[in-house]
Amino acid sequence: MAVMGHAAMLRGYRELVEELGGDGVALLRRFGIAPEALDSDDAVVTAESVGWALEVAAIELGCPDLGLRLAERQDFSILGPLAVAMLNAPTVGEALVCAQRYLFTHHAGISIELCPDPEHQPGVIAMNYRDIAEVSTFSQCIDHAAGILHRLLRHGLGDAYGLRTVYLPHPPRAPASRYAEFFGAEVRFDMTTTLLRLPSEVLARPILGSDPMLHRLAMDYLARNYSDLDRTMTARVRLAIDRALLESTADIATVAQMLHTGPRTLQRALASEGTTFTAVLDTARRDATYRLLCETDLPMGRVTALVGLREQSALTRVVRRWYGRTPQEIRAEGRARQSHHQQS
Repeated sequence: MAVMGHAAMLRGYRELVEELGGDGVALLRRFGIAPEALDSDDAVVTAESVGWALEVAAIELGCPDLGLRLAERQDFSILGPLAVAMLNAPTVGEALVCAQRYLFTHHAGISIELCPDPEHQPGVIAMNYRDIAEVSTFSQCIDHAAGILHRLLRHGLGDAYGLRTVYLPHPPRAPASRYAEFFGAEVRFDMTTTLLRLPSEVLARPILGSDPMLHRLAMDYLARNYSDLDRTMTARVRLAIDRALLESTADIATVAQMLHTGPRTLQRALASEGTTFTAVLDTARRDATYRLLCETDLPMGRVTALVGLREQSALTRVVRRWYGRTPQEIRAEGRARQSHHQQS
């Protein structure tokens, strides 16, 4: 069975290839990748096709650092909700736990683990990125993935986060100085696997600008999205709404686009299951509102915006309809329960 990954990992590929004088669309099609798939958060492609697309472009366009260049220009939206969860985790260690649990949602053939420092230096650990590309000739995939991991750490901890050494399991494809410039550290080649050597204290360091509420929402989305593999359309729409509330606007046009269908088709599918988009959206807003009121101290105006309502008075009305109480009363009850649990 082919190993699958999200096509979004190649986002920016077409533009990069064209800047280098190639035809990005033609290259993608050569390896069976629909160009429009790169703009989707849900489309999947084979890991092999991604590997060939990167490797062949690097060779044909005379660009041996193609993987690094692609990593440089991408934003973290290529990882979808996983990026939201990781970049808003309280610490690097908790972000790593999140990655270990859900990295498969981005690419089924990769993983990340901590291991002892191969150089046995006190106070140093190694972050081991494993990719099926390690057993192939797809060194551009390795460079790209290591580049994204490095940029995630820089984003969460600052540029000088303490990277000691990078191990790469292939010969240098570009001059070694290019790798050293990109990573800001020594890079060693022809190693057995991909490693980033880091100070062990990095795991306890807080992530810059993290938002605990966004972390909870993203983790909740991931837990529900990837624990129910046989979903009805109602469940699929609910998951899409949860994600849209986190990232954009949860209207029917947005959700239909996320599910690669039309609004009318979506409505008919929901009707066949005895519900409507409005009803599913109402339930999703109800649950999100309850979590935000009981688990955060966000102002009511922010809660209103996060659940997709325009005015605070609308929040008060729907909360009264759902629970027969005001938002302030729901929050007070939630705090009372938390206090009771802490004391017991």
